[in-house]
Amino acid sequence: MLGEADGAVPDGVTVFDDEFPAVAGLDPDLLNALRRAAADAAGDGVGFVVNSGWRSPEYQEHLLREAIAEYGSAAEAARWVATPETSVHVSGDAVDIGLADATAWLSAHGADYGLCQIYRNEPWHYELRPEAIGRGCPAMYADPTHDPRMQR
Repeated sequence: MLGEADGAVPDGVTVFDDEFPAVAGLDPDLLNALRRAAADAAGDGVGFVVNSGWRSPEYQEHLLREAIAEYGSAAEAARWVATPETSVHVSGDAVDIGLADATAWLSAHGADYGLCQIYRNEPWHYELRPEAIGRGCPAMYADPTHDPRMQR
């Protein structure tokens, strides 16, 4: 049975909740940037919740199988869910942030922390791009199928 130890996230988990592997398993630099951004966003009355962070390969495979069933093909599912071998969630290099006000705040301010939305179809998905500080985030991919990292 897959659960929190595999990266499943109960409702209300924040970027400060280290007791959850989905948070604790994130890349330390990504987590530090998220925590700095979340502290500043809180000053604007905005809270960050983690809908997904680090995931085990088994959990990622489960999500991929669910997406294939939902979307009807592996090709269509790939627009939303990566394989365990290519997933930046499995490596701890991505986080999905919840609440619309938080994603709106990150859209406006995330580059100041190196936090960038990577896919146009996933406004909740953020990765660390330190070079974005002072230069802005790179152009987004339409979806993961356009990301060269997903072509392995």
